[in-house]
Parts: sequence; structure tokens; C-alpha cells
Amino acid sequence: MILLTGFEPFGGDPLNPSGDASRRAAELLSESGHPATAVELPCVFSEAAGVLRRALQDHRPELVVCTGLNAAAGAVMLERVALNVIDARIPDNAGEQPVDVPVVPGAPAAYFTTLPLKRALAALQREGIPAQVSQSAGTFVCNQIFYTLMHELAASGQARRGGFVHVPFPAVARVDPESLATALVLVVREALEGSADISLGAGTIA
Repeated sequence: MILLTGFEPFGGDPLNPSGDASRRAAELLSESGHPATAVELPCVFSEAAGVLRRALQDHRPELVVCTGLNAAAGAVMLERVALNVIDARIPDNAGEQPVDVPVVPGAPAAYFTTLPLKRALAALQREGIPAQVSQSAGTFVCNQIFYTLMHELAASGQARRGGFVHVPFPAVARVDPESLATALVLVVREALEGSADISLGAGTIA
């Protein structure tokens, strides 16, 4: 089973393309013989991690791709690192705004994704989908979920893989919604093919 997650709308936006893209990607994967399901997460610090943990328990997925919206991005952002910190610049959908607190007290400072980011990047670029490797998932609910996911996978002791992808607003990145779903499908397929990544320059200077 493959699990994809997206978020409900937040910050006053009427839509959140991460939820739509996750649901559509789950449909496409299931149609192609890879059973998948999508779960929408609340954009609430006190609730989101619990919903994710229940989904992991209910579905026991072999692969998890969590997604969220980066409204300022002009491309699909493949996230490399989850940080053990919450520092909310704005309140969440429940009006909560935690600052300088850990996602999981006493846990490691960070986790790296276990998705083959460079292979996924190359696959997206071949399809003409704008994509980048991102070195920070921020410090809002998206990073909280990314860190929670990687912590849970590490604690399980099983060979399950996962990571996080930020999607842009389709109009900002000049891509159609179907392409965002296709991007997630490509990420999943690259992860299912094996663990070995490729060497491809995709870093940043600052």
C-alpha cells in the first residue's frame, strides 16, 4: 500500500492543491496496479500529527509521500531535510501559533528523506514538470508532518520509505493540476524501483 497525504486549505486560501494532487495521484497509482490511498490532514499543529499516525497504523504503507502547499514556489519542491522545530510565522487553522518548540521532544535534530530525490527530479524534468530539490521544508505544519513521518518510520524498524513534496499553485508554476498529480506519481514510481539514487547537482549556494 502507498499512502499519500495532503492538507486542507489554510491561510485564507479557498483551495489547497496538495490535497487534490494527492487524491488524484492515488487514483492514478491504483489504476496502474499500485494500490494507494490519500488522506487529507488538518492544518492544525495539535491535530495533524495524530491523523498521520493513525493513517500509518490503519494502512501500514510500504511507501509514504506527504505533500503540502508552498504558495510562493514556482516548481514542485522535493524536500531533503525535516527539522525538529516548530516556529510558526502565522497561526494555523485553529489559531495556534507555537514558536521555538520541538516537533518531538528529545528526538534527533533532523531526518533526511528516504526518497530518491535526484532520480525523482530527473524524472520530473524529463516530463517537463518544473521541479527543484529543496533544502528546507520550513517550520510550519508541513515540516511538522515531514518530521513526524520520518520519526515514525525510523522508530518502526521496518524498511518503509517516505518523504515530503511541496506543490505550488498551478497558476504560479504554470502547470495544470493533472501535472501536479503526475509529479507525485513519478516520485512514487522512482521510489518503488529501488533505493539507489543518482548523483545530480541540485544544491544551492546559499
